[in-house]
Amino acid sequence: MFRNTTVWSVPSVLSFVFAASLLLAQQQPASSAHNEVVIKNAIVMTVTHGNIKNGSIYIKDGKIAAVGETVDAPSSATVIDAGGKYLTPGIVDSHSHLALDDDVNEATSPVTPQMMMQDAFDYQDKAIYHALAGGVTTSLLLHGSANMIGGQAIVIKHKYGAGRDAMLFPGAPRSIKFASGENPKRVYGSRNELPSTRMGNFAMQRDALVQAQDYMRSWDEYNAKVKRGDKDATAPKRDLKLEALADVLRGKLMVQIHCYRADEFLTEIAMAKEFGYHIRAFHHALEAYKVPERLAAENIGIATFADWWGYKQEAWDAIPWNAVMAMRKGVRVAIKSDSNDFARRLNQEAAKTMRYGGATEEEALKMITLNAAWIVGVDDKVGSIEVGKDADLVIWDGYPLSSSAVPNKVLIDGDVYFDRALPGYGMPHYSEGQ
Repeated sequence: MFRNTTVWSVPSVLSFVFAASLLLAQQQPASSAHNEVVIKNAIVMTVTHGNIKNGSIYIKDGKIAAVGETVDAPSSATVIDAGGKYLTPGIVDSHSHLALDDDVNEATSPVTPQMMMQDAFDYQDKAIYHALAGGVTTSLLLHGSANMIGGQAIVIKHKYGAGRDAMLFPGAPRSIKFASGENPKRVYGSRNELPSTRMGNFAMQRDALVQAQDYMRSWDEYNAKVKRGDKDATAPKRDLKLEALADVLRGKLMVQIHCYRADEFLTEIAMAKEFGYHIRAFHHALEAYKVPERLAAENIGIATFADWWGYKQEAWDAIPWNAVMAMRKGVRVAIKSDSNDFARRLNQEAAKTMRYGGATEEEALKMITLNAAWIVGVDDKVGSIEVGKDADLVIWDGYPLSSSAVPNKVLIDGDVYFDRALPGYGMPHYSEGQ
């Protein structure tokens, strides 16, 4: 089964899709219907229940309906024979900036929580397809790190060729990006503006949160008056920046923080306690190995690199054992890309933790599936092969935690979006109005 039936040669696809996709018209919209599918003869790496050596998966209506050595499926179901190859959940990239072009930062103010990355999302960016070809099915697209408090992220599924709205992950929780350390220091310090020091960073963050508390209080007082029947009550002036920060304080926005140093983890944790919100994850987190017990106690995950180090002062104390050392102390650890290039090889990045620290096969795989999905807030829908979860799956041509394996097929919600066996790898074209 292949969702997009039109086949193009590689040269024509590259010129036609990438250069002229905005001008395409008169194509038929892609069907939203899901056929029943069975994937058989696979080494199923479930992530949560071990491996099934000769396993099958039954997919119905885009969901995993059954998994095991045998499955009960109708004879009319489309059959995909994995040929004894490995089958994994789709990879989840818990820190990405692909498809955001130069709009990833709003560097005109250190506090911009009202910015929406959905407004910058270029659904036709070929980087979405490149990551898909590497097995990535879900990505958290974050604001950049120029701001102490940046904008709100979006979560996408890599349904390359579908419409913009079809790529948005249904029901994914909202996240916001904070950033401490060198990046906001460098951006505003170069202009002799606040914040130009770490003290300035946290002063700006604390001041913004105090403003949000005052804003919440003014609206709470107004709503109380309205509830009492006070017809003279005057509504406070709406402020989109403070509304977003109020949602942080209310727990409606998951806080994802770009942060490298152990001392800054502790400062961010203290500030979260002071203002009553929870930190979902520290991103980059290269010094997590210094304070893993504190992160675990606060149920804070990390989205980190496998072995990047030394590219700035904050990264000098990085070690490739960081991920496993933190994991052994109870921290949920994800390996993320932060790079369009790394996004295509996250399976290899996760495999490095087996070399550096002795992560097991399942632990390494979790770092790019279930743990990453938890950081994004979608682990109830993706990240493992379990009944009821979305049928986001990858069939590999070899052992996935190796330096040579590449995906043969990638399915999202039960539909094949990448097929290496087809001309042009089955690259889709765009539908009218999308």
